[in-house]
Formats: sequence, C-alpha cells, structure tokens
Amino acid sequence: MTATTDSARALSPRALTWTRRRQAAARFWQQYRAHRAGLAGLTVLVLIGLVALAAPVLVGADSQSVTEAPGGPLEAPSAAFPLGTDQFGRSLLALLVWGTRVSLTVGLLAAFLSVAIGTLVGITAGHFKGWYGNVVMRITDWFLVMPTLVLAIALATVLSRSLWTTVLAIGVTTWPTTARLVRAQTLSVESRPYIERSRALGGGHRHIMSRHVLPNVMPLVLAQTTLVISTAILTEATLAFLGLGDPTVVSWGGLLQDAREAGAVSSGDWWYLAPPGLAIAVVALAFTLCGRTIETVLNPKLGVSR
Repeated sequence: MTATTDSARALSPRALTWTRRRQAAARFWQQYRAHRAGLAGLTVLVLIGLVALAAPVLVGADSQSVTEAPGGPLEAPSAAFPLGTDQFGRSLLALLVWGTRVSLTVGLLAAFLSVAIGTLVGITAGHFKGWYGNVVMRITDWFLVMPTLVLAIALATVLSRSLWTTVLAIGVTTWPTTARLVRAQTLSVESRPYIERSRALGGGHRHIMSRHVLPNVMPLVLAQTTLVISTAILTEATLAFLGLGDPTVVSWGGLLQDAREAGAVSSGDWWYLAPPGLAIAVVALAFTLCGRTIETVLNPKLGVSR
C-alpha cells in the first residue's frame, strides 16, 4: 500500500490522470465482457465494421455499376450469386456489402449530431435555471410530442436529397430524449456540495459545466449514443425506403426501395427483400445490446440480466 502511494505521488498530475483513466477503462472492459449479450453485440458490430471498411477489396467499386452488371435481372440465389441479383442484374451480396458503409456512416454521424445537440441543450437547461431553462425545455417537449419520423420526412422533403440531408434530418429530430436525460443528470450533479464549493472559489458557468458537469454526464451520454445509433439506422432505412434518401448511393433502405419498385413483394422474390431487412435488424439489435450493457455496467442498479 505504501509503495503504491509513493509511486502515485511520484507521478505528475497529468500522468496520474491518465493512469487512473486506463485503470477505469480496464475495469469497465472487465465488467462489460462479463455480459454475454453485450459481448455478442460488440462482436457483430466489429465484424460488420470490418466488412464495411474492406468493401472495396471484397466486392470492388464496379459492383454498383448498372451498365456492367454481371448477371440477369432478378436471378435467384446460386453459386455465382449467393444472394441473387437485383432488377439490373447486379449481385445483391455486393450491394449489401456496399450498403453497409452508407448505413453505418449515416447512423454514426446522425447519432453524433443528435447526442451533441441533446447534451448541449440538457446541460445548459439544467445549469441555467429560470426563464432560459423553462423556454428550452418547452421547446424540447414540443419536439418530444411531435412524431420524429414525420419531422424527419418533412425536413428531408424540403432539402435536397443527399446523405448530409439524411444525417441532418435524423440528427435534429431525435435529440429531445437525450436532452431530457442529460438535464436530469445535470440537476443531480449540481446539487452536490463540491459544486457549491467551486462557485464559492470563483468558478464560472463555463468552468462548472465543462470541468464538473460534463465529465459526470459522459457515461450517460455514451450509453445513449449507442442506443441512438440503432434508431438512426432504422430511420435512415425508412427515409430511403420512402424514396427520400440519396439516389446516387447504395444503402440497405435503398435496396428495399428498389425491391418494392421492382415488384419483388408481389412476385415472391424473397432474396431481394430479406438480406437488407435482416441486415438492418441485426445491426440495430447489436447496437441496442451494446447500449443496454453499457448502461448496466455504468449503473449496476439497473440490474439487467447477463
């Protein structure tokens, strides 16, 4: 015990901070991997992420070309085309791999934007009480009662059809839940005695929010981010299925839209519908499992089973 204390004293404040962070990360990982569901979700996400990164090597960029399609329209699964072909004769397996890149990118960027807005609104509304907090939370309540998908569709319809429009439409319509959670956590943090001591010592609003409140709400924000990603991926697929996505890129929702336009539902071409639908469901479930596990590790009182 004495040796450990002496070594800690010998470290500089910065080195001691990073040592404690590494120890906290090691404890977090040790507790996280004890949950089988979360570990399974993380494994699936890592595999899908590797497939998305290696898409140019696995299938090649020319697999998206309509004029150079290697097969015939709507061919059933075979040795040459394990998942069949689309209405233009392109391999659905190759399109599914390429769609992974777009769907994950949109989901991650939209979730980051949503959580960033929600965190900023939640911290400021919890810190600045009075008229500002009341006005901001009334606006948040308005967004909460409005259907998120309807707002996203309206925004995607008004703006030009592109990936950035989809990211913006999802990000600016899904932040209220995060704002509510972060505000509640901010109120809890600011009721603690060390916040009063910080104010008494001259700590300003920026210092308290950035040095005291933000580090304490970050575990909640991290858990919420993983949950928002699954929602963002589902919303992106819905917008693409409704024809509001970027028509120049391949995504899982776009594949479902193409299948609907090609009449795959009425003609029974299940291989055109099942793979992108299952991919969306698997990724959304994997992110949800990771998010629930992170919540359980950071807040053991939740008591989620392993």
